[in-house]
Parts: sequence; structure tokens; C-alpha cells
Amino acid sequence: MTRTIEFSKYHGIGNDFVMIADPGDAIELSPEDVKAMCDRRFGIGGDGIIRVTPGSDGAELFMDYVNSDGSLGEMCGNGIRCLAVFAREQGMTQATTMKVGTRAGVKILEVLEGFRVRVDMGPPIFGAPDIPVLWDGDPLHAKIELDDQVLEAACVGMGNPHAVMFVEDPATAPVTTLGPRVEHHPMFPNGTNVEFVRVDAPGRVTMRVWERGSGETLACGTGAAAVAVVARLLGGTRSDVTVALPGGELELSWDGSLGGSGSVLMTGPVAHSFSGTVDLDELIAR
Repeated sequence: MTRTIEFSKYHGIGNDFVMIADPGDAIELSPEDVKAMCDRRFGIGGDGIIRVTPGSDGAELFMDYVNSDGSLGEMCGNGIRCLAVFAREQGMTQATTMKVGTRAGVKILEVLEGFRVRVDMGPPIFGAPDIPVLWDGDPLHAKIELDDQVLEAACVGMGNPHAVMFVEDPATAPVTTLGPRVEHHPMFPNGTNVEFVRVDAPGRVTMRVWERGSGETLACGTGAAAVAVVARLLGGTRSDVTVALPGGELELSWDGSLGGSGSVLMTGPVAHSFSGTVDLDELIAR
């Protein structure tokens, strides 16, 4: 018996995903399946797999997100925007406003005109044990020791952990060398996403990101949300800010504070690349 899967490829400003509709919640994917499908040379290619199933506890749908290395992801901002458009095109919902369950809780999405989606990302997390980061001081000023250097990072949670570092120029920042070292640093028991950020103006920041479990990606929605929060608290930006990433731009809004943090709102585009079928056993045998 072959394991043939129907899929669609979507991306949010270059952050790309293999989308699978599973209304019967019957498809099982091993880490090896995920890695084979996400392989950009021998597979479909993607930063992760998103399996869409019926939701529970008030959520209409559930996002089963897995990173390209086969590890589970709690939340994905670009991916959940793709889910909103994909689920409507698959007939799993007709709603323009929907509640979607994730491993980081239920998120509310609104499908806008022009294949744009707004997501209520929830409030940022500032408590070290909840991010989590093993740091006794203020997580917004955490010190990371690497060999003979000490890096300062603003650590914040957006349902998953982030370490935001201000740099002079993200284009020349050591994302691919420093990113994996910070991701796996002992201070982060669950690993961390790592953002390299420059404040360009009160309403604009530029960033690159090393994503936990995927490596450098063209965009990261939860990372952009973390950056918008940190840039407002430490970089003097406004509550509404455009975050420029290598794959495009996202619009972020956060008018909260450390004492009473409100939700971060993220708006950005979604694009359908192609659809097809894949025989998983044949793919893995290559």
C-alpha cells in the first residue's frame, strides 16, 4: 500500500509550507516523512509542514505545525496566515474570521481582501520561566556567554521563545554562524529563535532571523511580533511598525506594556505556489 498525500505549497513573504488538509485527523507523519517532504533538493521543499485538522475547545480548526527538521512547533505566524486561506480553499471553513487552535493556544484570524490575513498573536510573554530562558535577571537584558564574548539579547515569548539582538546591519550580521549557537545555548532549554534587528525609523525596523528547527528563513511571523515588542520597549519605535524581512514586509501593532501587555496584531500576505500529490514511501526511498 502506498502512502499518497495531497498537498498544497503556500508561503507568507517567502516563509514556505507544505499544507495538508486532514478533515478526518487520520494522517500520521513521522519526523522522517517531514524531513523528506521539506527537503529542497529531493522533496517538495519547505520551512515546515502544516496539517490542518478539525479544532476543539471552541476552535474551528487546529494547526499541527512541524519544523523542517521534524521537531514540533508551538506556533507559526506566517504559517497560520497560510492556513486561513488554504482552509477556505479546501472547503474546511467558509469563515472570514476564525479561531484556530495551536500548541500555543487559540489564535483569532481575519481574512482580508487581496489574500491578506490579520492574526491576533496574543500577548508577549516576559517571564523567564514561561519563555523559557534560564536567566535570573531581566529577560529583556539577558547575557549570553559564548566562548570569550558576552552577547546581550532581549528574550521574549510569543508562544515560542525568541532572543532578539540589535545589530548595526542585519545584512552583514552572522546569522548562519551565530544563530545556531544561540538556538542551542544551554540558557534556552527548549531552544530559541534568534532575531538580528536594526531600528530604521520610529515606524520601521529591519530584521533577519534564524528559526529554531528550520535555520535561516526569509520571514518569521512570531519573530516579527517579538521584534515589534522589543523595538517598542527598547528601541523607541511606535506601537504600529513595519517589519522588513528578506522575503517582504509585515505590519505589526502592539500598544501594550510590561505591566499590562496587550495582544500583538500581525497583518501580511499569503500566496499559493502550487499543489500536487506525493508518495511518501517513494520519496523517502530516494
